[in-house]
This record gives sequence, C-alpha cells and structure tokens, in this order.
Amino acid sequence: MNNVRPETMERITTPQLAEKFIAEQIAEVRAQVGDKKVLLALSGGVDSSVVAALLIKAIGKQLVCVHVNHGLMRKGESEQVIEVFQNQLNANLIYIDATDRFLDLLAGVEEPEKKRKIIGGEFIKVFDEEAKKLEGISFLAQGTIYPDIIESDGVKAHHNVGGLPEDMQFELVEPVRLLYKDEVRVIGRALGLPASMVDRQPFPGPGLGVRCLGAITRDRLHALREADAILREEFDKAGLTSQVWQFFTVVPDFRSTGVVDGKRRFDWPVIIRAVNTVDAMTATVPEIDWAILKKITNRILTEVDGVCRVLYDLSPKPSATIEWE
Repeated sequence: MNNVRPETMERITTPQLAEKFIAEQIAEVRAQVGDKKVLLALSGGVDSSVVAALLIKAIGKQLVCVHVNHGLMRKGESEQVIEVFQNQLNANLIYIDATDRFLDLLAGVEEPEKKRKIIGGEFIKVFDEEAKKLEGISFLAQGTIYPDIIESDGVKAHHNVGGLPEDMQFELVEPVRLLYKDEVRVIGRALGLPASMVDRQPFPGPGLGVRCLGAITRDRLHALREADAILREEFDKAGLTSQVWQFFTVVPDFRSTGVVDGKRRFDWPVIIRAVNTVDAMTATVPEIDWAILKKITNRILTEVDGVCRVLYDLSPKPSATIEWE
C-alpha cells in the first residue's frame, strides 16, 4: 500500500474532483476486499465518518461499523451517528453504550494522563471484545489521513483513543490515507454527510474526559455537556461556527460562592474556551461580541444545574495550550 502522496497528486477542492476520487476508491476497495468483511471503529469524527460513508457506497453490508459510546461524547453525538449511519445510510452498525463501564473506572482519578490511559485502554478492550464476537472479518478500516502518516509513522494512534489491539491481524483498508483534512471534508460533502459531521471541530480522543477537569463526576459531566451544547447552539445562531476554529466549555473540579434566589450556594464555574489557529501550534483568542457572551452566560446560569459562574478564557497559545488538560 502506497503511503507517500505523489507530488503530482491534484488537491481535491471541488465536487467534481471529489466524485472522481470516490469512484477510484470504490474500485480499489472492491478489488482489495472482494467478498470479505471489513471492520471499522466509527467514532463519529470527520475521518472515520467519511471512511464509513465511502465504504458503505463501495461494499454495503460487508462493512461492520462499531460505535462505542464511552459516556464522554458531546450532547447528541452518538445519536447523530445512529441517525446518519443506521437510519439514513442503512449501515451494518453495532452500537455499544459503555458509559457505566468507563465512568466507574474513572471514578476518583484526577491526573490527566492517567485518565487518558484508562479511556484509551478500556476503548481497546471494548472494541476487541466486540471484534471477537464477529465472524468472517478479514480487514480493518481506519480513517488514517496524510498528516497521521507524516506525524506518527503511519499509526493512527489518536483515532480511536489510543490505537487498536496489537493482536488484530487484519489487513488495513485506508481509503483517505493520502488526503489532508480539508480534502476529507470535501469528500464527505460529496458523499452527502451532514455539515455538522463533515465540519466537526477537532475533538480529543478522551472526549469530555479532559474538559471535566480533575476527577470526573457524573453530575459535573452532565453540567459540562449541557453548557457545551448551549455554547455550540448560540455560536451557530450567531454565525460564529464557521469563523472560530474551535470552541468548547470546561468545568473545573472546584466550587465557588454563588447566590441563587437569595440563598448562598457553592457551585461550579463554567469556562468558555475559543481559539483561532492555522496549525494548532499557536492560537489566538477571538473577540466575541459582548452581547453574544452575555446571552450564553445567562442561558448557562439559568439552564444548567450546579453552575454559578461563567468565565471566558483569554489566554493565547503560548503560553496556554488549547485544551486545559
């Protein structure tokens, strides 16, 4: 399998070029796979979603998609995977709700890197367990893209929260491995995937696990998920989704004094993080209109339980990183 992008390869920037690429990959996949089955870990991110849609077009029910909900997804994300792939594209989709399994393991764990290892390791176990239940799987599909090959020596380590089981002796199917992210998005649009999926922002493999700072609790995770949904909804309404590279909320593991209905309370702060960047190596903070921030603040404070403050993170990268953990 060629993992070097030819210098003469034309960048995919138009629907016409996308259709040509799709037709070529369908032919290649069919030649490679034949009548065998292909397994794909479908996270709902851009890369795996585009690969899933492309392979469904190429081999239909020979593709088996496994979506693991580790309980750390944003609001509505797993539901969207089911709606798009199972209900609309008629995919052969296995959905696993492993929320309790992951959150029980994470209980009391504060150190960020330890949380990442637990989430990544458990994901591998869950996926491996499901793969062993299936018969006739000969290939493993991955949403590897060209920057992954350049940056990680061809291993899509971050794609499924820490890679996949080393003993999986499947031949790889990687139809978008020579494409850059912007090209993958063009392919996704040509395949008819919804804009909310194709234009999905970068989202860490451990999901909300690294935005629910410190030890994760179910009530604080719920507050984080609801606050994040409000932020995304209001940015959509204000036309900011396409203007701001990445935005999300963070809920730290401490409380501050608040007053609700004339009574003193100790509740969490919600921190809004928004950045613009070209390469993610440096980032600037956009100046969001004050009226928009006030509306978001009011909604979070009135609609999300357990929250008494909303803050806007003004820190650029460097010295701050984009994520908090």
